[in-house]
Amino acid sequence: MKSMVIVMRDDSYDKILTPLVFAYLASAEGTQVDILFVNWAVKALTVEGAASLCMDGQHAADESMVRENVAKAGLPNDIYEILKALKASGCVNLYACSLAGAIFGVNESNLIPEAEGIVGASWFLNDKAAKADHCQYF
Repeated sequence: MKSMVIVMRDDSYDKILTPLVFAYLASAEGTQVDILFVNWAVKALTVEGAASLCMDGQHAADESMVRENVAKAGLPNDIYEILKALKASGCVNLYACSLAGAIFGVNESNLIPEAEGIVGASWFLNDKAAKADHCQYF
């Protein structure tokens, strides 16, 4: 697979972890991965938002265990550190949805430097998703 796109909408630690791990594994094989953060997930593209992510309600009591096991598996257990590692791979681009950014207070002034920028969903779908080998939605 040469290219993959991921669209993420959830912002709980456990729900955002899976697509980020998929991106991490794909990038390790040289796959170009473009990720669009929509709805609540867009907050993860800010330092404060990434730091505030916690486990979904029904699994909240297991957060420490999950974070510990993520670290044992060899991955950063902090979402911002994962985003930094993804960007450092040279194969992953992170995009904030412009509508989600407007709704959830994400703009150029608080966007993490690892993000490519704020884009329209239509641009992402036409320029990235329509041309990708594989698409995932979380």
